Amino acid sequence: MNAVASEEAGAAAAAAAVTLEELRKKMADFARERDWEQYHSPRNLLLALVGEVGELSEIFQWKGEVPKGLPGWEERETEHLGEELADVLLYLVRLSDMCGVDLGKAALRKIDLNARKYPAGPGCRPSKKGAHCSDDTGDRPDDCGDVVAAVHTNEIKKEHAS
Repeated sequence: MNAVASEEAGAAAAAAAVTLEELRKKMADFARERDWEQYHSPRNLLLALVGEVGELSEIFQWKGEVPKGLPGWEERETEHLGEELADVLLYLVRLSDMCGVDLGKAALRKIDLNARKYPAGPGCRPSKKGAHCSDDTGDRPDDCGDVVAAVHTNEIKKEHAS
């Protein structure tokens, strides 16, 4: 392995092991070194994030449904996608920092909340509208989570009104 390949392999390994905290620190340093902190209000960062999501969306705009792994994409397209994904991530990390939100903890908490809201099981399946679950008989699909709770709450209200 030559020196360039070794350096690239090291950079790839470092990138694979990056943490949100490392990104937060690098973004804070980056802004401070350029005296950009004055512009990094939550509102400004959110608007910049939305702009970057728009740029990310443009990549997919006319491609139709794109299969996992992006078969048929050229290397330059995949590289551009990576750059736009990185922009979104970096603005999100910076926004969470400026709002005092620990993004890693918030994400883990959200995954836990979603796991309770949409429990895994043989009766649940994804659909275009959202997750659907079968009732105990397996006959009737209902939306999982809040929709199921609302239906059952309405049924209880009807029973008590009668």
